[in-house]
Amino acid sequence: MQTITVEELKAKIDAGEPFNLVDVREPHEHAEFNVGGILVPLGRIQSMDLEELEKFKEEPLYLYCRSGNRSGQACIILDMAGFKNTINVVGGMLAWKEKIG
Repeated sequence: MQTITVEELKAKIDAGEPFNLVDVREPHEHAEFNVGGILVPLGRIQSMDLEELEKFKEEPLYLYCRSGNRSGQACIILDMAGFKNTINVVGGMLAWKEKIG
């Protein structure tokens, strides 16, 4: 697992770079505020329901949550499942709202 700051992630989004972004929060959190990631809640990852993510196994996969804790757990699980390049968004959406707005 690697890490990225919210500022670095925002720069990637602003640059229009194509990349794979996953929100591991719950559906109500995603509906309230998100930065464009596909929704795959941590519970699905913990139960190894990874079909939706398999296509990203060899590619960089950026994961975010509220604070960076759940996405860090998701990165660890995905790493153990053979994903090659997971990246945790440090501080999650709390940091995003604080630093970016």
